[in-house]
Amino acid sequence: MTELPHIQILTRRSFVVSAAAGLCLSSRLAHAETPSSGTLERSTLFNEDFRALTAGAAPVEGKIVLELPEIAENGNFVPVTITVDSPMTAENHVKAIHLLSTSNPVAKVATFHLSPFNAVARVQSRMRLSKTQDVIALAQMSDGTLAIATTLVKVTIGGCSG
Repeated sequence: MTELPHIQILTRRSFVVSAAAGLCLSSRLAHAETPSSGTLERSTLFNEDFRALTAGAAPVEGKIVLELPEIAENGNFVPVTITVDSPMTAENHVKAIHLLSTSNPVAKVATFHLSPFNAVARVQSRMRLSKTQDVIALAQMSDGTLAIATTLVKVTIGGCSG
């Protein structure tokens, strides 16, 4: 006589328990990095770095396009593209683009130095984000003016430790 292989039958009780556990886990993950209020806290390090870069000047909005995903599933590598509207001539060009994060352990993520030889004021990179936060691009122009753009990025799995 041959024995049939054991086939595990999914009972209604085990299905309900598994479904409930899955719902609890997915709900917990969905709310893990959701800010509690409409405004996100900015770290002290961010405020210090921002004041040092702007030196009291008021940056203008509208000259920078900051491209980031609205939701970053993994904060370890978040793609970012920054484009500044500038003719990139010797008299009028972007000198530097600073990339800042408001809640990372280190606020200043990157600084890109440009010159008229770049022809186009555009940079691409990847960055790490520890949690849901604002990402800020700050451009220093050759005439001393500053331009700014801000984007909120929701992070499901943080990429920074500390």
